[in-house]
Amino acid sequence: MSRNRIIGKLEIMFTDSHAHLTCDPVFDELEGILKRAKEKKVDRIFNICTDKISLERGLELTKKEKWIHNIGATTPHDVEKEGGLYFPLFEMAAKQGQLVAIGETGLDYHYEHSPKELQKTFLSRYFSLAEECLLPVVIHCRDAFDDLYMIAEESFPKGQAVLHCFTGTMKEAEVALERDWMISFSGIITFKRSEILREVVKETPLNHILIETDTPYLAPQSMRGKTNEPSFIDETAQTIANVKGIPLDEVAEITSKNAQRFFNL
Repeated sequence: MSRNRIIGKLEIMFTDSHAHLTCDPVFDELEGILKRAKEKKVDRIFNICTDKISLERGLELTKKEKWIHNIGATTPHDVEKEGGLYFPLFEMAAKQGQLVAIGETGLDYHYEHSPKELQKTFLSRYFSLAEECLLPVVIHCRDAFDDLYMIAEESFPKGQAVLHCFTGTMKEAEVALERDWMISFSGIITFKRSEILREVVKETPLNHILIETDTPYLAPQSMRGKTNEPSFIDETAQTIANVKGIPLDEVAEITSKNAQRFFNL
């Protein structure tokens, strides 16, 4: 069944819930990237801003491209060098209604580019900002789920969040689902070695799934070695469809509706 099937009067389109469009060097190629995205039926992209320049570019971009929405925070990798410097910028943007979510924030104990305690501190600060501004949170978490859920219970007990580019276990996903959080899958699920992660996809309810490219990272299996971009998202969506035994256009429709609901659009 074609992903462009018409239901009623609506053509099914894809939503890329997480892409770094305004980072270097993607920004230099943005015109072509957006053109190809539209050609592949991507009609909404959520742009992740992680520093001053990507935020400034993002705010300018969305003035012209209404189908792109900005999300902002300093990543857990960068909070040691940039957390204190850029938090006020994201705080101002959030309070002025320029962001649809806070993120990507979180914890990464795998690489630990920033000290664990400092990562925790900024995660708590961003949770508090999201709660104040009534915004959802986009979370990066690797090898740190126990601390993530503990901090969320303390600082964001009733807030909405999505686990971006999920690579954890089903047990870790179940805790998120119990909190009514969303889980976002990237091109990693298409990799040959990702059998266990595809089992998580199979067991996660479709109404709790978002799809993303994480542009320019993590190109799907057929594009390995290339710079990722939103036009490649159909391969991730097709993998979900295959795993769940449902049509591709159903994945496109429901994940797009999930994103619209989650980001309050």
